[in-house]
Amino acid sequence: MFDILVVGEINPDLILTGDVAPEFGQVEKLVDSAMLTIGSSSAIFACGAARLGLEVAFIGICGDDVFGRFMLDEMNKCDVNIENVIVHPNGFTGLSVILARGADRAILTHSGLISALQASNISDSLLCQARHLHVASYFLQTALQPDLPNLFRRAHSLGLTTSLDTNYDPSEKWLGFDELLSVTNIFLPNEKEAVSLSGELNVDLAADRLKVKVETLAIKMGAEGALGISQNQKVRVASVPVQVVDTVGAGDSFDAGFLFGHLKGWSLKKSLWLACVCGALSTQKAGGVNGQPTLEEAMKYDSG
Repeated sequence: MFDILVVGEINPDLILTGDVAPEFGQVEKLVDSAMLTIGSSSAIFACGAARLGLEVAFIGICGDDVFGRFMLDEMNKCDVNIENVIVHPNGFTGLSVILARGADRAILTHSGLISALQASNISDSLLCQARHLHVASYFLQTALQPDLPNLFRRAHSLGLTTSLDTNYDPSEKWLGFDELLSVTNIFLPNEKEAVSLSGELNVDLAADRLKVKVETLAIKMGAEGALGISQNQKVRVASVPVQVVDTVGAGDSFDAGFLFGHLKGWSLKKSLWLACVCGALSTQKAGGVNGQPTLEEAMKYDSG
C-alpha cells in the first residue's frame, strides 16, 4: 500500500528571520518575518517524498493541542497518510523556534512528545503495508533508540529495506552505531555528521570508513553536492546553483529525492543527482516544505 513508512517526530517550526540575535535584559527586538510551518526532519522528509509522487505513511506521537492539530492538518494537505499517528489527549507537541540568518540558523527546541515514540508502537501489520522504512532525528527519539536495531531487523524479515538519517548529536558523543548501521541499508548523513561519526578528518576518509558498515551511503555536502558509495561505486554529484532563502529541511528534501530514485531502481549517480536537485530547490522558499519540488519540476534540471 505504501512505498515508505516514516517513523519519526512531529513538531512545527516557528521560523524568525531578520535581526534574530536575542538580547537579554528585557530588550525587545523586531524581526522581519515569522512563519509557523511543518517542522521535524521526519515530517519534512515525508512531505518531500509524497511531493515527488511516492505513497507515504507516517507514525509518530503528538498532543491534541494547537501544534499537533496544525501538523496533522498540514501533513494531510501534503498527501502524507497520518492514520497511524498516535494522539495523546493531554500531551504537548514539541516546537522548534528557528532563528534564521541567511544560510545559517540557530534552533531552540522544546521536545514535548518528540521522544515518546517506541519501537513497540510499530506493529508488524503496519510494516507489512510498506516497501521501505525510514527513520530520522535519531538523537531526539530517545525512547526509540534502544530497540531501533531490532525494529530494522523486524522490517527486513518482512521484506522492507531501511534507511537512517541520524541528524546531529547534541552530545557530540556519536555512540551506539556499530549495531544499528549493520542493519541499515541506506545511510544519509551530512558531511559533518559523517566525519564526526567516523572519527576521520575529512569526508572522503569518513566515506571509506562508513561504506563497510552499510549497503549504500549518501553524504550531503551542501553547495558542494553529494558523495555516494554503493557496491564499490564511488560517485560525486554537483549541486544545483540557486538563490538561497532558507536552508531549513534541505537535507530532508535531499533524502526524499535519493530514496525516490533508489526505490525506482535508478543508478547511484542518478539518485544522487535527484537528491541534490531536491535539496537545492527546497532552499528557494522559507520553511522546510514550501520549496519542495514535484518530480516534473526536478526533472527540468540537467542530470549531466
